[in-house]
Amino acid sequence: MADKSDPNDLFQDAIGKQTEMMQKLFGTFMSSGRMQTPPMFDPSSLAGMDAPQDMRQNIKGWAEVSAKLQKMWLDFQNDQRLSVEAPIAVVDPMQWAGAMQDWFGQMPLTEPEKQKELWEESLQLWQTVLGRYGIGPEAMNETETELPRTDRRFKDRRWSDQPAFALIHQTYLLIAERLDAMIDEMEGLDDAKREQLRFATRAVIEASSPANFAATNPIVLERTMETKGENLVRGMEHLITDLKKGQLTHTDPDAFTLGENIAATPGKVVYETPLYQLIQYSPTTEEVLETPLVIFPPWINRFYILDLNPKNSFIRWAVEQGVTTFVVSWKSADESMADVVWDDYILAQIDAINHIRERLKVPSVHAIGYCVAGTTLAATLAILHRRKEEKKVKSATFFTAQVDFSKAGELLHFIDDQQLAGLETLTPKGYLDGRYMAAAFNLLRGEGLIWNYWVNNYLLGEDYPAFDLLHWNGDVTNLPAKWHRDYLTDLYRDNKLVQPDAMAADNTPIDLTKVKTPAYVQAGKEDHIAPAESVWHITDHFEGPLRFVLAGSGHIAGVVNPPSSGKYQYWTNENKVSSLEEFKAGATETAGSWWPDWIEWLQSQDNTKVPAKGKRKPGGRGDKVIEDAPGRYVKKR
Repeated sequence: MADKSDPNDLFQDAIGKQTEMMQKLFGTFMSSGRMQTPPMFDPSSLAGMDAPQDMRQNIKGWAEVSAKLQKMWLDFQNDQRLSVEAPIAVVDPMQWAGAMQDWFGQMPLTEPEKQKELWEESLQLWQTVLGRYGIGPEAMNETETELPRTDRRFKDRRWSDQPAFALIHQTYLLIAERLDAMIDEMEGLDDAKREQLRFATRAVIEASSPANFAATNPIVLERTMETKGENLVRGMEHLITDLKKGQLTHTDPDAFTLGENIAATPGKVVYETPLYQLIQYSPTTEEVLETPLVIFPPWINRFYILDLNPKNSFIRWAVEQGVTTFVVSWKSADESMADVVWDDYILAQIDAINHIRERLKVPSVHAIGYCVAGTTLAATLAILHRRKEEKKVKSATFFTAQVDFSKAGELLHFIDDQQLAGLETLTPKGYLDGRYMAAAFNLLRGEGLIWNYWVNNYLLGEDYPAFDLLHWNGDVTNLPAKWHRDYLTDLYRDNKLVQPDAMAADNTPIDLTKVKTPAYVQAGKEDHIAPAESVWHITDHFEGPLRFVLAGSGHIAGVVNPPSSGKYQYWTNENKVSSLEEFKAGATETAGSWWPDWIEWLQSQDNTKVPAKGKRKPGGRGDKVIEDAPGRYVKKR
């Protein structure tokens, strides 16, 4: 999957090209009398100075910066040569250009007629743009005429103040627009391949944005002149740090400490296995619901997405509602987990359910499954029903979880035979390094999760923000290679889970149509990881009473939306409907968080309460526990 070109050669080549572009651009600015002088070259800034001497000082300063950058990069190269283990190859969006090269070659852009059309349209665009500045045959008296195309990446006035930068980004937007349109014109593509090509094209287009290059980004150029290149030095420091750790940094790595200002809801680890730790949280009410709650978070992420801070912690909020709350903290995979498969995660869920029942002496639990753990919870319920043990789970809640993967969205682009074969080369020790998965998920939203930070971190040299959600996003977990491969092939590619008895776990066939457990299904309206249309299809298979709720926002914000935030909304429909579109057409919109709707539904399953004492208070007299929450497993890298 990774680009096999020498990254050092690629970097040096990119630096050389950018330097050449910058020299040409500066030359254009300084030699063209028809272009306004950029703010960073404002002659008034030299007032009262000996200009020749200042120039000499500037030249000397730039030489020092250049030497510093070169030394930093050479030192990094030397460190890598001496390193026993090479750094992980972070997924490069430009790899899609190579992976899809045959399809790109068939795009209509290669046809002479299409090239002619694009050239003519480009000429017209340039005349229109230059006319805005009083240049050329289409010169306008009003210089504030809107540019033909808009994009939030270029909303800063510096992209439109100068005709050079206006031409650069307007031409880029035109080409991007035409490339996207041409995908629809290609013949001989099935829908899946067309969408994969669209995804690959978008990745390449995003990577090629003029905003991502110092020489073509006026904001970066201005910052560079203001700081005399120190932003580039800081940016190089950030880049080298990220290359060494093999991961893009989004937030201040020292801003958060687990158990102190993140994942800090009080509780105890009351049970553990080689695969997971079970955390029980301390009650804050005198009485609690008799039936406890166990939350199964996805093992591709850390559980504390549901416990970021006191204001947005679902876990803390559930405890405050009088719910005895347990959470599973999955262990990040290592070599000892090379043989872990789906059966192990299903058995772990059943084990956690049984342990809680025995610990609190209750017949059943409420269960929540988030994302892939929700997919697994569906299989767990099917197995319990097949074994006549379904009463162990009183209700099941699904956060953005899929069981039918026919409409699974953009992640389907990663599961063709070429991509799956590539995964084999990334898992020599029996597990997939979580940094690969993080890079893949970032690629789904490249503009917001890659290139925005590329510009801020590496080109502008800005300090990192302290943002708990971004901290969690970068706190990656490793995945068992065998199960990860089976997950992509059996579920995403072959969609076996919705085929009765096509899959089995612990020698028990799985048939979702046997599930009659009351279910609450939450989907995110803008979810690109588990699209709402895909999540909806759980309603086609479960036979028990089911409440479907469509929440505003996406895969994370759609779930982590406390009532106190006052954000977003959710939709419900009390009528019997057969499709998501029908659901939407008759839905009632409610402002704010869907959490109160969920707790009301949970209480309606059984509102019996008991005193919050004994083992309802983990770590009390006579209760042997392992350690304080959030436990060791969540800290293991």
